[in-house]
Amino acid sequence: MRAEERIMQGLLFSPADPELKAIKKNAHKLSQDYNKTYEDETEVRAQILASLLGGMGEGTFFQGPITFHYGTHTKVGKNCFFNFNLTVQDDANVTIGDRCNFGPNVTIVTPLHPMIAKEREYLLDEDGNRVRLCWAKPVKIGSDCWFGANVVVCPDVTIGDGCVIGAGSVVTRDIPKNSFAAGSPARVIREIGEADSMKYKPDILGEYRVEE
Repeated sequence: MRAEERIMQGLLFSPADPELKAIKKNAHKLSQDYNKTYEDETEVRAQILASLLGGMGEGTFFQGPITFHYGTHTKVGKNCFFNFNLTVQDDANVTIGDRCNFGPNVTIVTPLHPMIAKEREYLLDEDGNRVRLCWAKPVKIGSDCWFGANVVVCPDVTIGDGCVIGAGSVVTRDIPKNSFAAGSPARVIREIGEADSMKYKPDILGEYRVEE
């Protein structure tokens, strides 16, 4: 079984597998290429992202710098905004919906490692050879989510549509849709509802208004 197939099935795999190393080296190179561009080099940036990511919708913008581990394992919807210093360690699949906003220094991770130190160092293959192994679980983020600065999303997490994740949170478990969650580990503080509308904040709205 190919190493990528093992990743997608949630099985142990070797990060040193030659095929995986080639994918990662390419993703690291493309990430660095993107980070060398200016914001107004839109065509160059678009070409890099098309080669780097598994899919991206129209209107999505990456401020940069960005770092993707595999790149091809990440799919992003349309009209998303990613602020400075996005890191996506996408050994397993990372799926992000439409119209999401990410603050600075957001990190998404999918790999997992044994808890026992010796087992992190090596496990034995079928021939008794020592091999350094890990496994990975996917991350799924719905549409219309907002992530504050310095949020970390851990492996095997699903975040529903319309969620707000407070700055500095570490998300270790699923968050249901339309929830405000914060903390380390993040917990649901409350459901987001009508009372959160900007129309109830006239001192902030100024001359603007909420569409009815």
